Amino acid sequence: MLSKKIEDALNEQINAEFWSGYLYLSMSCHFADKGLDGVANWFRIQFQEEQAHALALLDYLHARGGKVVLSSIADVPTSWESLKDAFTATYDHERKVTRMINNLYGLAEEEKDYATRQKLNGFVAEQVEEEENVTHIIDSLNLIGEDGAGLYQFDLQMAQRKYNAPNL
Repeated sequence: MLSKKIEDALNEQINAEFWSGYLYLSMSCHFADKGLDGVANWFRIQFQEEQAHALALLDYLHARGGKVVLSSIADVPTSWESLKDAFTATYDHERKVTRMINNLYGLAEEEKDYATRQKLNGFVAEQVEEEENVTHIIDSLNLIGEDGAGLYQFDLQMAQRKYNAPNL
């Protein structure tokens, strides 16, 4: 059985993951409207990943006898000045999620909830990958600058991304 602290923290994380998905879906729509279908694809896959994260935690909470409490999804931004602004916002957001996962992991250690800590190992690894991927994208955008041909190639590259369900 989960402690009330862990149950509440897991619910908070579930809701944060759904909000993250909503953020990335908004980014996908924004860039689709701008004709950057590859970038829209990249963010749509981010949306799918965030949903999968939320559902993995939701299923875990159920498996441990906890009660899932879904809250309203707060508004998300709907436009960005540039690709770099959007990916910088993504990086900042992923760092925030990393802090949340780390805090949840720390709470599981405090509560001596080793099953939850074990479950979170995959999320810790996932956050390292998320931050690294976005860092590489920002580096690419810094190299490209405002070069139209470079942005065209970048968009084509983003279109190649395929969804792979995270192993959580």
